[in-house]
Amino acid sequence: MLQCENRPDLPQSNFEAWTASFRSACGRYTPERVEANDFAGWVRSVSGFGFAAVDIAGNVNRIERTHRDTRLDGVDQYAAVFQIAGQSTVSQNDQLVKLAAGDVVLVDKARPVTYVSDSKSTQWLSLQLPRKSLISHLGFEPQGGASGRGGPPARRLLYEVAQNALKSDKEPFSPANSYLQLAVYDLVGALFAPDSWSGSRPTDKLLNRIRGVIRDRFADPDFGPWQVATEAGISLRYVQKLFTERGSTCSEYIYSLRLDHAAHLLHRRPLLGTRQPLSEVAYACGFRDYPHFARKFRHRFGYSPGGPPGGHGRHAAIGGTEIK
Repeated sequence: MLQCENRPDLPQSNFEAWTASFRSACGRYTPERVEANDFAGWVRSVSGFGFAAVDIAGNVNRIERTHRDTRLDGVDQYAAVFQIAGQSTVSQNDQLVKLAAGDVVLVDKARPVTYVSDSKSTQWLSLQLPRKSLISHLGFEPQGGASGRGGPPARRLLYEVAQNALKSDKEPFSPANSYLQLAVYDLVGALFAPDSWSGSRPTDKLLNRIRGVIRDRFADPDFGPWQVATEAGISLRYVQKLFTERGSTCSEYIYSLRLDHAAHLLHRRPLLGTRQPLSEVAYACGFRDYPHFARKFRHRFGYSPGGPPGGHGRHAAIGGTEIK
C-alpha cells in the first residue's frame, strides 16, 4: 500500500478514478489493474517555471503506452520524468533505464513506452515539454528513452525544478517564468544531447559555427538561410541538411532565437518600468511587422506578447500557467 501519512492534503483515489485522472493528464496509457481494496495513489496537476507537470503516485506495477495509444491521442510532447520515490524501470526505443529517487529520464510521448515499478509504491513527476519549442531551442531532436548523461550539476538543477513543482498545486506568479523556461530547455539539452552532438564529428563543429553566425545576425530582418549559407561559405542545401539531420530547420532555429530574445525583452520590460511599444520589441528581434511577430510568439509560447484576451494583463505561459 502507498503510505501517504506525510501528505494528508492529497485525497486518495480508487483505481478507476486514478486511471481516468492519469489518462486525462498524460494521455492514453493502460495501467495494470490493482484490486480496489489494495490500491492507493493520487494524480494531481502541478507546474514548474510555467511548464505543466503531473505528480503521479500509486502502487501500480506496470503502465504501458502502445503504438495505438499514440495514434489515437496524438500527443506531441516530450516528458522529463523524475523518480521522486521508489524505484522503476522505463523502456522506450529499445532502451531500459533504471530509476531511483533523484534520477530522470526523457520520454518521447509520441512513441510507445512502458513503466515498471520495482517498488511496492512509486512516485513520479512528469514535466511536460512541447516538442516543437524544445527542438527549435536546442537545434537537435532528443532521443526518447535517454537517461541523463550531462553530469550531476545539470541533473541536480533540473531535479530542483521538479521539487519546486511539487511544493504546491499552483505555482505563485513570477514575471521571470518565461525566461526561466529557456534555462530549463538548456538543462534538458545538457542532460540529453546525443553523443554525436559533442562535437566529435566535423559536421557538428560546422553546425556550431553556423549557429554562432546566426546568433550574431538573427536580429537583422533580412537575414535568412540564404545569408547563413553565404557567410558560412557552403551551399544552402547543405545548411538545410545539417539542421534536418537533427530534427529542425535553419529557419526554425533563426525564429527560435528571435522569439527567445523577444521573451527576454518582454520579461525586462516591466522590471525596468519601461513602456516600450510591442512593435519596437518585434523590430528589435528581427521581425518586419507586428502581426507576424504576434502569430509566431503566440504559437511558440501559447499567449500573445500583450497578454491573452480577457486576461487583464496576465500572460499564459507554456503549459498553461499564467504570468504577467
